[in-house]
Amino acid sequence: QVQLVESGGGLVRPGGSAELSCQASGMIFVIGNMAWYRQTPGKQRERVVLISKGGNINYEDSVKDRFNASGDIVRGTLNLQMNNSKLDDTAVYYCNAIGRCGYWGQGTQVTVSS
Repeated sequence: QVQLVESGGGLVRPGGSAELSCQASGMIFVIGNMAWYRQTPGKQRERVVLISKGGNINYEDSVKDRFNASGDIVRGTLNLQMNNSKLDDTAVYYCNAIGRCGYWGQGTQVTVSS
């Protein structure tokens, strides 16, 4: 089993920055990819960024020029630097790890508001 714990988030002003962190524990050696997803009420969870064990990073188009992801899959860490935040970035952000199956964190709320 893999456990994921997110931290960070909270209230962010439009145009401001926030940083999210995710730490995996347990059988982290099974993890191949890690990702950040986000979800708003009534909508499907959408992937924000995916990092592969090989180091490839793929961003969702709406965050590509504003968010920066970093991490160490071997150590089970994943970070997300959110810059130039927009109202539409408001969501619960979930850390995801793919190994023998998918694992999810409990989520952390990010609210972009003036």
